[in-house]
Amino acid sequence: MTLLTHLLACTFGTGSWVAINGLWVELPLLVTVLPEQWDLPSYITIIIQMANVGPLFVTLMHRFRPGLLKEVAVIYVVVSVGVVACLLLAFLWNYTSPIAGRPHSTAFLILTFFLALVDCTSSVTFLPFMMQLQPQYLTTFFIGEGLSGLIPALIALGQGSGISSCTNVTHVVNFTTGNETVESTVFQLETRYLPANFSTHLFFLLMTVMMLACLLAFFFLARQPKVWELSQQQLFPSSIMLSSFDQIPNEGAGSRLSGGCPCPKDAKGPRNILPQKVSYPLAKLAFIYLLIAWVSALTNGVLPSVQSYSCLPYGNTAYHLAATLSSMANPLACIVAMVLPGRSLALLGTLTMAGTGFGAYNMAIAVMSPCPLLQQSQWGDATIVLSWVLFTGTLSYVKVMAGVILRSRSRSALVWYGAVEQLGSLLGALLMFPLVNVYGFFKSADYCSLQCPA
Repeated sequence: MTLLTHLLACTFGTGSWVAINGLWVELPLLVTVLPEQWDLPSYITIIIQMANVGPLFVTLMHRFRPGLLKEVAVIYVVVSVGVVACLLLAFLWNYTSPIAGRPHSTAFLILTFFLALVDCTSSVTFLPFMMQLQPQYLTTFFIGEGLSGLIPALIALGQGSGISSCTNVTHVVNFTTGNETVESTVFQLETRYLPANFSTHLFFLLMTVMMLACLLAFFFLARQPKVWELSQQQLFPSSIMLSSFDQIPNEGAGSRLSGGCPCPKDAKGPRNILPQKVSYPLAKLAFIYLLIAWVSALTNGVLPSVQSYSCLPYGNTAYHLAATLSSMANPLACIVAMVLPGRSLALLGTLTMAGTGFGAYNMAIAVMSPCPLLQQSQWGDATIVLSWVLFTGTLSYVKVMAGVILRSRSRSALVWYGAVEQLGSLLGALLMFPLVNVYGFFKSADYCSLQCPA
């Protein structure tokens, strides 16, 4: 039964961000077809932040009308919307219509909003729901959340989305001088995109199947027996006593279940879990929430807006690998957090600075686009891919451990975790959208026809 619950929690977690993660890893193909081209990532980023009306509504309801909003009903609604939106996207993703005289991917952008509404709202509903289950299932949920990036990335790798090659194309040009017309042959390198192994239509259908699996997993999780003490949550939603993953320093190795999941000693059943709230000084709590906001701004708002500008100057293969491998880094970070949990705030601060450094390199390369450092070198390709992987991996670890720390405090702390995460993401996106789409701060170019100084 425990193994089945772990499997259900993991499957439930995959539905939290699988739709939006699927869009990100499919971008190397989408930017070659949709009219927004290199600007498409910034459109997706700002649409995701517009969808924060969902978590904002849920957070305000928890604050001013506690107990009125039933989380189970909300989760059923948002996951069902995700299933329908994914299914429609499979058939309408390339539909365009003119807006202000220019073609835009109207169906794609509208459906992206609904998918983002689902995924953003999951940040403030899925985690609090997981509080009703025993503590060891939270890390499994985070692994599932990481798999919501890994599985689409593996599918995109198999699809070979956005892979291109440079082809020498011959053009015949006529020059007229006086009364004489001279025919000249011009050779030019142009980008030719290789056909994907399967279509975008099938890719989004697979995302629909994953959302259906999430809905089915939640159906069974909602019928799991709840931790006995958490039955108080309908009466006291802001003062629930929770057990920490690792609140007793000298528990020893016997306190850990197989899989590296720290739990209270001798926890053999729900009735044996002691309600114990772990307290942190206000300054430390403020530091944790500041880390969450900063990390979320970078990973969900600032850097995704310019990923195409930082990777495409090195070619579509580098962009494809950066998008997919960085998505894989997220679940790997969750597994590392499960096996090697680090609750030290000094460690989390150090990792945040390291991740910020990798992000700064990615941003610098985007600013230099279309002629960045080491452009004609394999070292440049490897460095940008590695930088994106390390950027995602280090900051994902920080977010997971921040969630584990706040889980040991209270249910409302996790609700505010989701709210602060979305606030940071919103600020990052609002900063980048005008820089990319209004002021044209970042420059695009065809990789095969670049004219850069040696």
